[in-house]
Amino acid sequence: MEGRGGGGTEERRRSSNNDVIRLERESVIPILKPKLVMKLADLIEQNSDRTEFLKLCKRVEYTIRAWYLLQFEDLMQLYSLFDPVHSVKRLEQQNLSPEEIDVLEQNFLTYFFQVMEKSNFKIVTDEEIDVAHHGQYLLNLPIKVDESKLDKRLLSKYFKEHPHDNLPEFSDKYVIFRRGIGIDQTTDYFIMEKLDMIISRLWLWFLKKTRLQMLFSRRQSRKPKSDPKKTDELNPETEEEDLYVERIRIENMELSMRKLFGKIMIQEPTFDRMIVVYRGAGTKNKIDRGIFVKHFKNIPMADMELVLPEKKNPSLTPMDWVKFLVSVIIGLVTLVSSLELPKADIWVVIAILSGVVGYCAKVYFSFQQNMETYRNLITQSMYDKQLDSGRGTLLHLCDDVIQQEVKEVIISYFILMEQGKATIQDLDFRCEELIQEEFGMKCNFEVLDAVQKLERLGIVARDSIGRIYCLPLKRANEIIGPTTEELVVKATQSSA
Repeated sequence: MEGRGGGGTEERRRSSNNDVIRLERESVIPILKPKLVMKLADLIEQNSDRTEFLKLCKRVEYTIRAWYLLQFEDLMQLYSLFDPVHSVKRLEQQNLSPEEIDVLEQNFLTYFFQVMEKSNFKIVTDEEIDVAHHGQYLLNLPIKVDESKLDKRLLSKYFKEHPHDNLPEFSDKYVIFRRGIGIDQTTDYFIMEKLDMIISRLWLWFLKKTRLQMLFSRRQSRKPKSDPKKTDELNPETEEEDLYVERIRIENMELSMRKLFGKIMIQEPTFDRMIVVYRGAGTKNKIDRGIFVKHFKNIPMADMELVLPEKKNPSLTPMDWVKFLVSVIIGLVTLVSSLELPKADIWVVIAILSGVVGYCAKVYFSFQQNMETYRNLITQSMYDKQLDSGRGTLLHLCDDVIQQEVKEVIISYFILMEQGKATIQDLDFRCEELIQEEFGMKCNFEVLDAVQKLERLGIVARDSIGRIYCLPLKRANEIIGPTTEELVVKATQSSA
């Protein structure tokens, strides 16, 4: 499904039958620019004003694109030195010292993080990962990163010189960015998953009856620093602005014949876009200077491991082996003890054997099924969910920055043109209201950034008490003036 204008995961609210994720609204305007421009133009009554407004939109885009051209050109030139495919040859051609290369690396990262911030991407935090990993979706295997294959120097140096709040514990090796929220739904029979659920519940019942559940209690995962209880203590007005997405998982479903033998639907919130940045560890004799930038789409939160770099091949965890061996030992001891009794109850023996064999079968078949699912998901992430990498990702980001900036300016100017003077707070509210009423979407509008660009363009001013107002359309077009693109088009038409 398409990503929504949502924000990052904050807290989890659970009841007896559901698991709900609270998501904050992001600053992304989730509307295609052509659709936005045409819709706003249709709302203008006068044909002459409509023509001037369309001209203004084009001039705003061309001007903002020119503002960022030099910065983006520097970014692309720097990345050409650290493209993993060609970095070795190009760095050799430049004949740079290691110290000079280090400086260029940090310059590239500085430009890159600025672009990510302008594109409204945020760094995934430990708390968000904990919340995301609370449940399982399609990937049911523990996936870990082979840290020995990752460089720790590049990002450590950057964050030392450019401190960030709430950095994840792995930020010295790789960084994961995310933006936007969507929902992924999968409908299938899930035969093995249902079998696994039934065996798990029978096994838990067996442990409870034999009072052995303490031996098999799972280790508690690290809790998020934010208290999930706070979700229920939020201001009602704040709750209305947030987005709540329910996780629908097999392990939480109530058993019924219809669900057991028919198709069921599971649901998980997704990160609409994810970008991973890292560098390989290299060898003892040669430092790897290549920087990997990989771009993914529609990644389920519970399956975030799909985007991790240098993943280890999954296997049974030590806890699984402990459970497996201890269950066999306990089962055999109990079985022998039962047989030594003067009157051995055959049903007790059968129950014990069934429990032990069932649990062993569960571990084996679950692992085999999860391995097959893992291979399919990895293949899908490579061909379907990976949008681009390297230079292609950077070009996409640069264009994305321009589109967001242009949309902010157009919406702000339109509101001032149609509704008159406004304070910063009023303009912010009116812009968000317009997006919701005309397009049915919500976002956290970046009004300060929009006003700064309007003032830089010179098409708005402030009155004596600080309220913002826009200049008339015709005057605004005269102030911006003909752009290079307009002059080229005019010259082409004249020559034709």
